[in-house]
Amino acid sequence: QEQLVESGGGLVQAGDSLRLSCTASAHTFNTYHMGWFRQAPGKERTFVAAVTWNDNIRQYAPAVKGRFTITRANDKNTIYLQMNSLKPDDTAVYYCAAGGWDQADEYKYWGQGTQVTVSS
Repeated sequence: QEQLVESGGGLVQAGDSLRLSCTASAHTFNTYHMGWFRQAPGKERTFVAAVTWNDNIRQYAPAVKGRFTITRANDKNTIYLQMNSLKPDDTAVYYCAAGGWDQADEYKYWGQGTQVTVSS
């Protein structure tokens, strides 16, 4: 069983940056592809970014490509989401997940989420 804990969310202004972290509990972390999703109020959970288990491939949603960067540190059982040039539309609860790719229903494990709010 993989437990995931996100951190790093907060309230920022448009144009600012934030870095989210997600730390996994199990030693099997290194075998999983990992992803970030987000869910705005009243909307479905959507894909943000994913990284392969060996950090060989990274994929981004069009809305964040060029602004967000997903990375992982397998020695720390942690993935990161560096978010730059934030916009009010980026406001959402951000979730990390393990064991899938760009579709939410592929993932086996989810964190509890961290709130990101971007004011204009």
